[in-house]
Amino acid sequence: MTDEERELRALLERLKQEHRDLDAAIEALHEMPGNDQLQLARFKKRKLALKDRISFVEDQICPDIIA
Repeated sequence: MTDEERELRALLERLKQEHRDLDAAIEALHEMPGNDQLQLARFKKRKLALKDRISFVEDQICPDIIA
């Protein structure tokens, strides 16, 4: 495993952890009475951006080979 691959895997784990944390924050905010819809929307947008970044990093680690 190269240094670059190790760095990508570490980044991937951090991104996945942030994604899980946002998921928990969204759930908690959603259950609060009088929840902040704007904050919910921001969290969801950030979570989608993280999902895209996670997919990009995963492709860097293990690219699809087009035959």
